Amino acid sequence: MSVRQRKRDNRWMVDIVYEHPNGQVERLRRVSPVQTKRGAESYERDLRQALLSGAREQRKEVFPTFTEFAKEFMEDYAEVNNKPGEVKAKRNHLDLHLLPMFGLKPLNEITLRDIERFKRQKQKQGYHPKSINNHLTTLNRIFTIACDWGLLEKGPKIKKLKCPEPTFDFLSFSEAKRLIDAAKGQWRTMIMVALKCGLRQGELLGLRWDDINVERRLLCVSRSIDRDGNIGTPKSGRNRIIPLADDVLQALHESRHRKGIWIFCDEKGSPLRDNQCKRPLKQILLKAGLRHISWHVLRHTFASHLVMLGTPLPTVQELLGHSTIQMTMRYSHLSPEAKREAVELLETYGSIAAPKNDELCNSSFSRKNFGTGGGTRTLT
Repeated sequence: MSVRQRKRDNRWMVDIVYEHPNGQVERLRRVSPVQTKRGAESYERDLRQALLSGAREQRKEVFPTFTEFAKEFMEDYAEVNNKPGEVKAKRNHLDLHLLPMFGLKPLNEITLRDIERFKRQKQKQGYHPKSINNHLTTLNRIFTIACDWGLLEKGPKIKKLKCPEPTFDFLSFSEAKRLIDAAKGQWRTMIMVALKCGLRQGELLGLRWDDINVERRLLCVSRSIDRDGNIGTPKSGRNRIIPLADDVLQALHESRHRKGIWIFCDEKGSPLRDNQCKRPLKQILLKAGLRHISWHVLRHTFASHLVMLGTPLPTVQELLGHSTIQMTMRYSHLSPEAKREAVELLETYGSIAAPKNDELCNSSFSRKNFGTGGGTRTLT
């Protein structure tokens, strides 16, 4: 067979025996640049055409189109390494934006000029710079994987658009109290956990009763449920531990039910979905006389209140589960006292003069399950 799948690594191969007009017999064995049967068959046709024209084509001189490689990228990379939500986002970027622009071009012929045209086209269509940069992130990842797999020596150096500083909304201390007072039942508990623990909405929906350590008054954030109901890890990919305040622990105790393992669930005991949480929050906000906000604003409120009360940013970063301190720095402007204290330190220790040394120098845990009938276990 001219096209076959190699047994040792399942790579698609092209194996051609070709007789030239002068009687010379030549055999070419190549790994297909597109790892599908159809891609290998297309590569075989390219090689045969090259032989007929009298040229000995090398593997690196035959490139898949952007459409062909994008399909392989999604199947062999994105679906293997990314969360379902990320896979869905990449597929949307490709289908709605990248493939219409680059689909027919060979991968190696996409230039920086083509990419700048793409950016200009999206700007004219009214897309926000952040949205365009999301598309460019997917495009850049495709070129990176093509290089990692040996299809390209190097990809184009993509320049992203400058974005304005992101803004966010949060509730004041009095507004947060009004919101809690206006809520009842599991919605009150859910709002309190969001406001006083800083969980993302998917992390709230993924909470189970055995994530609560009553004795140590701790909450373990170890999973998240996305909009499509897929259960995965938190956004950062790491678990985190959050201390529980007395009122939050009391609210959780009062909300204890026998419907199953999920803390926030429907009547059948199944975890709530994203679309089931929007209307109740809207009604509670209306009752409290507050503006319309999303669940994520409650997370911003948690972080903002911590910073306003003087909590160090690295501690806020750890509680929020941010992967970098830069993500947490957006809240830094809420702490003007920190800058004032820094300047006062200079005055205390003598402007630029260095202070003496003696002046400056003077995750696992065991827990019981929440409720009755639980045993003990160790978190890592």
